[in-house]
Amino acid sequence: MKFTESLRKNRQFQEVYKTGVSRANKYLVMFVSENHQDVNYLGISVSKKVGNSVVRHRVKRLVKESYRLHEDIFNSGLNIVITARAGAASVSFDKMESAVLHLGKLHNIVKQSDHE
Repeated sequence: MKFTESLRKNRQFQEVYKTGVSRANKYLVMFVSENHQDVNYLGISVSKKVGNSVVRHRVKRLVKESYRLHEDIFNSGLNIVITARAGAASVSFDKMESAVLHLGKLHNIVKQSDHE
């Protein structure tokens, strides 16, 4: 079952930037706002400061997969925008995964689980 849709339009991203709360760590910045629906919308933004198109796409794939593997523990009804920082260019999947989960915990949008 798919819990998450994608944010695609620029105005959707702008809305989350404007109304959402942001938390950051070394590799990522996460903006979260409520959407009052039963699905999450995820947007990933990687600027040219991070690297060339190959690097940017790799970072996007890592973030998307990190979220996808753990989307069942995220609360629903959220718009989430994850923006990559320059340090994310050379990071491994394990570090990216822990960075996404870390931000989820900072925002208190991760359901409390037994497997920590």
